Amino acid sequence: MATEKVQATDFQDGDQTSNPKGQLTFDDKVIQKIVGYAIENVDGLLGVDGGFVVNIKNKIVNSDNPTDGIEVEVGKEQVAVDLDIIMEYGHNAHDIYDQLKQVIAKQIKKITSLVLVELNVEVVDIQTQKEFNESQTTLQDRVSSASEKVKSKAAESGEKVKQNVQSMGEEGDRVR
Repeated sequence: MATEKVQATDFQDGDQTSNPKGQLTFDDKVIQKIVGYAIENVDGLLGVDGGFVVNIKNKIVNSDNPTDGIEVEVGKEQVAVDLDIIMEYGHNAHDIYDQLKQVIAKQIKKITSLVLVELNVEVVDIQTQKEFNESQTTLQDRVSSASEKVKSKAAESGEKVKQNVQSMGEEGDRVR
């Protein structure tokens, strides 16, 4: 958690001047979210790998957690970030790294006034856009899709039964 001393200006409270003391701190999750949102549009970056447990969780349910796979160390004035990334085939890893440094440093400085002093990026996989999109299908997506198919088939079957009952009534072949 980062702590930053706040420079207080003199405040007028009636006739008294006060100079409050205190500090501004940032939870690690705040910095992780800033990084997660900052890297969303980096060209050639397909995703951040959150490790085995996070990857299994994301295979089961849809998750848009921008902090998955982002590790940070937050000091009083500085921040260090570690990322394991999946890059897109055909892009240059050094270009992606340079873009990451630029957007992360800019957003952290803009939002918190902290300085990015270290960015460690490990490329853990390289995939085509198609491979990556296919790997993002979750169990939740598959169950939803199967549910829609069952619902559709049930509606079709119900309509056929209804038509058969109506036609039986018209032909007089019903047993009473």
